[in-house]
Amino acid sequence: MSSMDTASEQAFDVQLAPARDRRGNNDLLWRWLTVITLLVMAAIMLMPFVWLVSSSLKSQVQIFQYPPVWIPDPIRWENYSNALTYKPFGLYLRNTMIIVTLNVVAVVFTSSFCAYGFARIRFWGRDFWFGIVIATLFLPYAITIVPSFIIFSRLGWVDTFLPLVVPQFFGGGAFNIFLLRQFFRTIPEELADAARIDGCTEFGIYWRIMMPLAKPALITVAIFTFLNAWNDLLGPVIYLRSPDNFTVAAGLASFRSVQDVSWDLQLAASTAMILPVIVLFFFSQRYFIKGIVMTGLKG
Repeated sequence: MSSMDTASEQAFDVQLAPARDRRGNNDLLWRWLTVITLLVMAAIMLMPFVWLVSSSLKSQVQIFQYPPVWIPDPIRWENYSNALTYKPFGLYLRNTMIIVTLNVVAVVFTSSFCAYGFARIRFWGRDFWFGIVIATLFLPYAITIVPSFIIFSRLGWVDTFLPLVVPQFFGGGAFNIFLLRQFFRTIPEELADAARIDGCTEFGIYWRIMMPLAKPALITVAIFTFLNAWNDLLGPVIYLRSPDNFTVAAGLASFRSVQDVSWDLQLAASTAMILPVIVLFFFSQRYFIKGIVMTGLKG
């Protein structure tokens, strides 16, 4: 019986072999199609950046040549030195880093504090108030510009960094609260219960247990905040008047004048100002991806 069973199993395997081969070929084909599609999409997404870097090394005449010239001839490395000395970008960079640092600290602390309350502390109307917070995502920023400007002007904060920093200390933004709340809900409740048994306060649980475990989500929030503050142009244009208070984004916008635009210098300065963002994402992409993925594991 054993020899007959073995023979029948071998015959069955022979019959299934063509089907397995076809399935394996189909999987390989789909894998190659996926890779090719991703490469094509990546190339399309990189084209504007490649054109930016290429044009930053051209003369102003070459930038507007048609058909476009992708390889500069000659390569003008002096565009970068001229661009960064044409405007006081060292001062702009310092102002931007002050605003960015304060924004990151404020948003990471206040949004995580609010998110912990919505995720772990039971109080009357918790879901209702969380719904109100989420509803503010549908409120366009342009609607709040005029009342915010009136408030800050009456406080005497115009032409200072305060309007760009102080609001971040009040909640940190609805999206960041939602992101961190979802992450906190993935952490087992037993850890907090054990800490309460040992006499730990609620703030101690938040600071000593939840914050270290939420490092990927906190880094994700910090990256989003850095990008928003670094690229923000509308806020500095509205509230900052003197050139000594300009940020990098406002400094780049100042290249454009009514009479003339130095496109070669502006493109060189834009390329130089993108580098910190690329370096930041390169070193933190592992935490960024992990934070985004893990926030959706539990509703």
